[in-house]
Amino acid sequence: MAVNRRLNTDADFEEAMNGKRQIRVFQDNHQINNGGQIIRFDQKTIVIQSSVSDLAYHGRNECEFFEIKK
Repeated sequence: MAVNRRLNTDADFEEAMNGKRQIRVFQDNHQINNGGQIIRFDQKTIVIQSSVSDLAYHGRNECEFFEIKK
């Protein structure tokens, strides 16, 4: 069963990005992205890549980010 760990700090995002962990993104209590990996982040935006040509830009303050641990 998968376990979700909420990502809040820069260290959390850095660890998830370097470990190439899968991410779930929620906005307004709806899942809007599932299974991508963080490829870049800053204070305002998290960039998640789900496939070769699929990049998603999510506002850090508007969304909730969770690492999927198996």
